[in-house]
Amino acid sequence: MKKGLLILAALLIVAGVAYSLLFARQAAPEVKLTSLAGVTTSTSALKGKVVLVNFWATSCPGCVEEMPEIKKLHQDYAGKGLNVLAVAMSYDPPNYVQSFVAKYQLPFFVALDTQGDVAKAFGDIQLAPTTFLIDKQGNIIKRYVGVMNFPEVRKLIEQQL
Repeated sequence: MKKGLLILAALLIVAGVAYSLLFARQAAPEVKLTSLAGVTTSTSALKGKVVLVNFWATSCPGCVEEMPEIKKLHQDYAGKGLNVLAVAMSYDPPNYVQSFVAKYQLPFFVALDTQGDVAKAFGDIQLAPTTFLIDKQGNIIKRYVGVMNFPEVRKLIEQQL
């Protein structure tokens, strides 16, 4: 009887760990952002929306490559509840970011992370591009390091909207 209870307890522990690893989602950190246009928002203010947070730099070839696709995501899904936040890395000169945004007419929220606080909050992001997809409850669904797999991102966004 005791042996059976021990085995059952062990199985429950293993099941709990497996569940948390497979299904539990990490909450996105609480950060406040100010756009180049002076608009402020925060991750908590965006609960109820699907959010794509993209850490990028004007000097990053992968970032420049994926920006037109991110712009298309915004155009296709903003009206359905997607918010795109492009966070320029702390080493990116503000005037370069402003020129890039103007040149490519980026229609979504672009913020400077001049002190690197937002990157630190998301796990001390050092590599760009790094992107997070966050669900309506404020949980991180997926993290991409490098250029995103856009068919996969679209599928995930459509599942969450």
